[in-house]
Amino acid sequence: MCVFYHLKCVSVCDCCCCTAETMKILLNSTQVSYFTLGGYSDTGILKYLYFMLVFIFYVSIIVSNVLLIVVICMNRSLHEPMYLFLCSLFVGELYGATSLFPLLLIQILADVNTVSASYCLLQVFCLYSYGGVEFFTLAMMSYDRYLAICHPLQYNTRMTSSKTLGLIALCWIYPFLNNILIVYGLTAPLQLCSNVINKIYCDNFYIVRLACSDTTVNNIFGLTHMFTVIFSLILLVLYTYMRILKVCLSGSKHARQKALNTCLPHLASLFNFSCGAFFEIVQSRFDLSHLPTTARIILSIYWLTCQPLINPMVYGLQLSKIRIIYKNLLFGTKM
Repeated sequence: MCVFYHLKCVSVCDCCCCTAETMKILLNSTQVSYFTLGGYSDTGILKYLYFMLVFIFYVSIIVSNVLLIVVICMNRSLHEPMYLFLCSLFVGELYGATSLFPLLLIQILADVNTVSASYCLLQVFCLYSYGGVEFFTLAMMSYDRYLAICHPLQYNTRMTSSKTLGLIALCWIYPFLNNILIVYGLTAPLQLCSNVINKIYCDNFYIVRLACSDTTVNNIFGLTHMFTVIFSLILLVLYTYMRILKVCLSGSKHARQKALNTCLPHLASLFNFSCGAFFEIVQSRFDLSHLPTTARIILSIYWLTCQPLINPMVYGLQLSKIRIIYKNLLFGTKM
């Protein structure tokens, strides 16, 4: 009696229909030792240009985010909830960029498109936990802005230092624990029929698609997580900004201007992250082979490149306190 449930061979009669190719796939399905990243192509002499561009992006991300982290940490006037959330956001962006760019630089320069299975799973964990930290932090920043604008008199009592640190800890702990379960509890044990990932970095969705073993638990967990945690955070963001918009429309011109000055950078960051997440979902779920390779690569790394690059510029230029301290550090002017 056949027991090859995943290949639909469940009876003696069905076994007669199992081809030699199917049997070969089943016998070869195992835990692979390395993955091939199919998103890479031979760029010839252009690889040095690509290397320099990626290197400049990475250095820019490190310098801009580290500078803002130092500015916030070294100035006590910025030890407020909004700036502490920003510090967490910038640390997360350094973490996410470092999960991608060092390996990407090595692979571009060395023309290598393979990565060990253990490193691939580690990269999946880092990139997915970065996405979780980023989304959680942006949602908590929405809640912080809601309290500051809609309940200004109660803000200091409702957003205390301990509560702020607790929310920041939640922004990091939950995504890490969640992705330990996803990557090492659900994805790592899967038996795979192939080791080719059609991207320039490792992706959990693509690895699950390579599985010969049953992935029902992975799919159920993914859908449950999406409709509970992610949907709840989206509702939180929508609710807070609906309330903020209501206050802005009913308040004075000065109140509207003050609210816009503090909310616009966050809205820009939230919109940019949402666009990046949308591009990532579209590329993972739909066939975009008709697009040029360069366009697909740009779409796949948009959320890992533009967010860490744009956020420091947006917040550094828009928030007056940070602008003043920047000038003090760069030109020696007094605050």
